[in-house]
Amino acid sequence: MSTEFPKATIVGYPRIGRRRELKKAVEAYWAGRITAAELEATARELRTTTYGRLSALGLDAGNYSIPASFSLYDQVLDTAVTFGAVSDRFKDLYDAEGSLGLDAYFTLARGDKERQPLEMTKWFDTNYHYLVPEIGPDTALSLANDWILRDVAEAAEAGYSVRPTLIGPVTFLLLSKAADEAPAGFNPLTRLEDILPLYVELLGKLADAGVKWVQLEEPSLVADQAIDEAEVAAAVERSYAVLATETSKRPAILVTTQYGSLGSLLPVLAGTEIDALHIDAFKGSVPTASELAKLGNTTLVAGVVDGHNIWKADLGVAAQKLTELEATVGSLAVSTSTSLQHVPHDVEDEQQLDAQLRSWLAFAEQKVVEVVTLSKLIGNPGAIDAEITSAAEVLSSRAGAAGVNRKEVRDRAAALSSSDFSRGDYNARLAAQDEALGLPALPTTTIGSFPQTAEVRSARARANKGDLTAEQYEQLMKDEIKRVIDLQEDLGFDVLVHGEPERNDMVQYFAENLDGFDVTVHGWVQSYGSRCTRPSILWGDVSRPAPITVPWAQFAQSLTEKPVKGMLTGPVTILAWSFVRDDLPLGETANQVALALRDEVSDLEAAGIKVIQVDEPALRELLPLRKADQPEYLVWSVDSFKLSTASAAPSTQIHTHLCYSEFGAIIDAIDGLDADVTSIEAARSRMEVVHDLESHGFKRGVGPGVYDIHSPRVPGQDEVSELLEKAVQHVPARQLWVNPDCGLKTRGYAETEESLRNLVNATVAVRAQLEAPVS
Repeated sequence: MSTEFPKATIVGYPRIGRRRELKKAVEAYWAGRITAAELEATARELRTTTYGRLSALGLDAGNYSIPASFSLYDQVLDTAVTFGAVSDRFKDLYDAEGSLGLDAYFTLARGDKERQPLEMTKWFDTNYHYLVPEIGPDTALSLANDWILRDVAEAAEAGYSVRPTLIGPVTFLLLSKAADEAPAGFNPLTRLEDILPLYVELLGKLADAGVKWVQLEEPSLVADQAIDEAEVAAAVERSYAVLATETSKRPAILVTTQYGSLGSLLPVLAGTEIDALHIDAFKGSVPTASELAKLGNTTLVAGVVDGHNIWKADLGVAAQKLTELEATVGSLAVSTSTSLQHVPHDVEDEQQLDAQLRSWLAFAEQKVVEVVTLSKLIGNPGAIDAEITSAAEVLSSRAGAAGVNRKEVRDRAAALSSSDFSRGDYNARLAAQDEALGLPALPTTTIGSFPQTAEVRSARARANKGDLTAEQYEQLMKDEIKRVIDLQEDLGFDVLVHGEPERNDMVQYFAENLDGFDVTVHGWVQSYGSRCTRPSILWGDVSRPAPITVPWAQFAQSLTEKPVKGMLTGPVTILAWSFVRDDLPLGETANQVALALRDEVSDLEAAGIKVIQVDEPALRELLPLRKADQPEYLVWSVDSFKLSTASAAPSTQIHTHLCYSEFGAIIDAIDGLDADVTSIEAARSRMEVVHDLESHGFKRGVGPGVYDIHSPRVPGQDEVSELLEKAVQHVPARQLWVNPDCGLKTRGYAETEESLRNLVNATVAVRAQLEAPVS
C-alpha cells in the first residue's frame, strides 16, 4: 500500500469520558432509565468529542493518526460480536437477520437469569479485565455486527479520518477459551482458517467505505503462550500472508504489539507485507538493526511514551531511542507504548494536587502532546532540545523532593532478616486456629465489602465537603456496620465482615492513610465494562503514621460473638492498582508497603481480631508476560505478602483473596503466600480451578467462589450446591470454605441478600450430605 503512515499517533484513548459519561449512560440503559437511542447518542458525542480533542492536541484529523478505539464495554467482546464468535449457550441471541445487537452484546457481558456471562480475566499485566470468547470446533462464525463501519462513517461525517481498531486474529483466538461443547483439549487457534476470511471480508467493507488505515492489535505476541512458539509464529505468518498479500481490496494495515517485546516473533511480523508495525519500545527493548532487517518499506511505529503509567516522559531517553531506530529503518513514526485507556484524561483536572507533584505527571492528554513533540525529531535532529532540557529539570526536581527518599523508611527495610518473613509450621497454626475459632465444616464468609448504598456514598461526599461533622459521619458508618453484622447473623454466616462502608476503594482508602501517596479527584480509569477506579499515586517512600482499620474492626467485633475479619489490602495489589513510582525497584516499594501493613496486623490482633484478611487479587496481574522474568517477580511479591503477615500469632487466621486470574499459572506462588485460607474466583469459570488445586495437592484452606458478583443475576440454591459438590469432589471438605467470588460493593442489597441466602442454604444442604452415613 502506498498510503503514508502519520509521524505521530497513539494506540488508543480513554473511552469512558472525562466525567464517566459512558459509565453513567450504560448503567442508565441497563436500569431502563434511557433508551438505546439515548445511549447511542451519548456514545456518539463521546466519540466525536474525543476526535476533536485529539486533533486539538496535535494529531492530524485527516491522516488516520487518531484511532477509533471506542467500546461500549470491552474491545475483545467487540471483536467476538463482530465475527459472531458465540458458543451454543448464546445462539438464541442472534436476531432474524443473523446479527448480534445491543442487548445481545450486553447479555454476553452480564449474563441473564438463565445463564452466566462470558468469563472475565485480566488483560495482560494491567488492571483492565476483558471478556473471554468461547469457541468450539463447530462455532458458527460470520460478520454479525457492523458497528465498526458505523463508527467510521460517523467520524467521516464529523470531518475526521479515523483508524478503526480490532483485535487481530492470532490474539483473538489465543485469548479465547474452548466452549463447553468443545472436545477435551480443543485449541481455538485451530479455527484460524475459518476466521481469516471474515477479516478479509471486513477489510474489503472498510476499503469500500474509504478507510485508508486499519489497526489490528496483537499483544498476545509479546507474552509466552501455553502452546509452542513455532505454532504461534506459523499462525502469525499465515494470518498476515492472507490479510496483507492475499486480500485484493483492503486498507493499509497497522499491527500493534503492546506490553512488552516481540522477541523471536519480531522478524516473523517484520517479514510479512503489513504496512506498519507498532512495538512497545518503552517496556520492551529497542530492537537491533538485524532484528529489524526484514522490515523493508514497512513503517516502524515506536511506542516510546509510556501508556501504562502517569509519569512525565524522559524526553531525552525517548529521543535517543528514536535516533537509534531512525538510523536503522526506512520509515519511522512515534506512538505510545500501549493504549492510553490505562491512564486518566487530564492532569489539569487535578488542581487539588500539590503543584510540584502535578508537574511530574502526564495523563492521556499530556502523553499525546509528548508523542507529537517527539515526532518533530524525525528527520530533524535537535528540533526539541528545549523540551528535552525542560523534561530533565522536572526529573531532577522529583528526585530531590521531600518525601521521595526517607532515611528511616529505607533503614527499616534494610534491617529485615529471613525470620521477618516466616510464620512457622502451618499444621501447628491450624490446630491453634481450630481451638480459637471452633468453625463448622464448610465455613461460610464473604470477601469483605457489602453494597455501598446511595446513603453511604452521600454521607461520604457530605463529610468530604464539611457538611457532616466527623462524629456525625462516624455514627452513620457505625449504623451501616451494625446493619451488615445483623444481616450476616440473620443469614447464618460463620465468619463475618464489617462491610467496609467507610471505604471509597480498597486501595485508595489505604493510600489516603499512608505517607508517600496522593489521590486524584477525576482520575478515573476503566477496570471493566462500566466499572471505573481511581488509581492512587505512589510517589514517595511509604509508612503508616497511625492505625487505619482498627477502630472499625473493633466496633464490628463488639456487635457479635462470631469472629469478624479485619480487612486489609495487600502490598502487591496496592502497587498494581496504583500508579507506582518508577524510580525504585517494585520489590523495594512492596516491602515498604508491607511493613506499614505489618504494623496494622499487629494492632488488629491487639484489638482482639482473630481473623485478618489481606487481599491480593492482583498477584497474577503483575506476573511478567515472559516466563524467564517470572521467578524474580514471584520471589519479591510472595515475600512482601509474608512480610505483611508474618508477625501474626499462630492462633490468628490469615486469609487472602485472589480473583479473575489464571490460577494454575501461579498455584505455587499462592501456596507460597503461606496464608491459612485463600478465597478465589471460581463461579464464572464454573469451578475450573479445583482441578489445579487437586493436581497441585493444595493443603491449606481454600474458598473457591460460588457466587459471581460481577453480574446482576442471582444464583439459585441448586446452582450453588452443584458448584460446591464439584469442589468437594476435588478438594478435601476439611479445607473448603464457601464464599462469593469477590466483594459485594457494586451490587444492590436485594440481589445480595437473595444470593447470600441461597449460598448459606446450599452450604447447609451439602454439609448434611457430607455428614450423612454411607449406606
